[in-house]
Amino acid sequence: GVEAGGFAEVYPTDWLRVRGELRHGFRAHSGFVADVAADAFYDVTPHIRISGGPRASFASKDYFETYYGVNAREAAASGLSEYQPDGGGLKSLGVGGAVTWKVTDAFTSSVFAEYASLKGAAADSSLVRERGSRNQFTIGLSSTYRFDFTLD
Repeated sequence: GVEAGGFAEVYPTDWLRVRGELRHGFRAHSGFVADVAADAFYDVTPHIRISGGPRASFASKDYFETYYGVNAREAAASGLSEYQPDGGGLKSLGVGGAVTWKVTDAFTSSVFAEYASLKGAAADSSLVRERGSRNQFTIGLSSTYRFDFTLD
């Protein structure tokens, strides 16, 4: 699936970033997902930054139905119990952290890890209760290249 949306982030202090994003799904789901994070960060060197903090994720009923619902046909094929999410709301709470390397002024690379505990309709799903876990772990690598251009 594809999600499109936007984000905003603010730096209330020189060591804290608060970020919120809202995305709408296309193709795979037609729901909304909202993520909120707060990260404290510290520059170990001029090129290495560590950061981390709490995370929260929210989703609409359409999102939960697509990714956590189990209809009668799916239940018969998989052996899972049928499950119909009641509505939208809190999807997960967790914590995340990253180490970011500023390779050049335009190029950065990061390694990150996050833990999320599924809540609400996600945690109640038969997919999670019967075959999965409320505890979700993510690790990854990312790279970013910033194109600097101006319009005169």
